[in-house]
Order: sequence, then structure tokens, then C-alpha cells
Amino acid sequence: MSEEILAEQIADQLRRDILRGKLAPGATVKERDNANEMGVSRTPLREAIRILAKEGLIELRPARSPIVSVPTAKQVSDDIEVLLAVEILSAELACERATDADIAGIAVIQAEIDAKFDHVDPLDLFEIDMSFHRAIALAAHNAPLADIHRTFLRRLWRSRFLAAVQRRNRDRVVAHHNEILIALQDRNPVEIREKIMTHIGNLKRDILSSISQDDAATLVDQ
Repeated sequence: MSEEILAEQIADQLRRDILRGKLAPGATVKERDNANEMGVSRTPLREAIRILAKEGLIELRPARSPIVSVPTAKQVSDDIEVLLAVEILSAELACERATDADIAGIAVIQAEIDAKFDHVDPLDLFEIDMSFHRAIALAAHNAPLADIHRTFLRRLWRSRFLAAVQRRNRDRVVAHHNEILIALQDRNPVEIREKIMTHIGNLKRDILSSISQDDAATLVDQ
């Protein structure tokens, strides 16, 4: 296995540890301890930490161990505004450019969410949910736009997961996704814009209201 692939796998594990709270906001990420625990060398672990730093999940510090990021409310709000704009533009372009295979693949993801919603691990369900949004961004067939979408999806990964778990609602999630999918199948950019705004338009409110009391102490406007 190449070190690049190993680093991505380690990043996935660390990302899940952050989402589950095993690595809490502000916690130190010690290279030696984590490398020993995972049974890997420090080189791919270091690269995995750099990957998560680019996503905003880990904060690098000169001559000190990195820590799990504690974003401010302003940073979260700004990221949500960018993500919403990118998701809308991606969906509108997908209505024009998505192949039939792209749309069929998105329908498969939506069917999986519907089938697994009530009985899978919340983190597994969340990752499937995010793959639905990611697939629409990719269906726009605009590489720079897809890169921006991936970046901001990752930057909001933990905050969005908290909101998804605490405000879990099958009817809202499944119904909204179905409406987005139908608009995409109809290749209706006006309709899909409306459905995307309905689905994630209240994301800022949901995220900030679902932050734990410990996080809320640091998530304040600067």
C-alpha cells in the first residue's frame, strides 16, 4: 500500500474519531500516541494530519502538537454561506450537464438512505447523506467547483454531523432528498434551486443550535 493511500485511510479514521467525539474540540493530536495506537509510522500520520488541517478539522501549531480545531461562530456561518451557494450552483449545472448514469447513481444513494435510515449507525448514515450531496456536485462536471464543494463540505463535517444527529428527522431528510432528485431527473434548475434552499437553508440555525455546551463556550463571534 502506498503512503498516500495509507495517509488517506488514517485521515478517514481521525475524521471519524473527531465526529464521534473521541478527539474533542481543542484536544491535542499527539503523533507518537496516535501512530502507536493505529500501528503505523509517523510519516503517513503526519500527512493525514496535514489533510485534516486543509479541511479545517485540525489546527497546526508551530513547534507544538496540532489540536482539533475549535471554529468560531463567524467561521461556521461564513462556511455555510459558501457551501449553500456552491450546492445551488452545482445542482443547477447538474440539471444541464449530468449524464443519465450520474442521475441513476444519485438515485441509488437516495434509495440507500431511505432503506438504512432507521437502523444504521448515525455516522454511517451521515456519510451516505453527504455522498448524495457530493454526487450532485460531481454531476455538475466542473472540477474547480467540485473541489470547492469538497473543501467546504469537509470544513463543516463535524458541525453538520452534530446537527444531523441531534435534529434527526426521517421525513425531512428523505422527503427533501426525493424532491431534489425529482428536480434533477426533470432537469429543472429553478425547481432544484428551491429544493436545495429548503433542504439546507436553515443549516446555520440548526448547526449553531445543536452545538454542545462545551463547544458553545468557544463558538462565539469574534
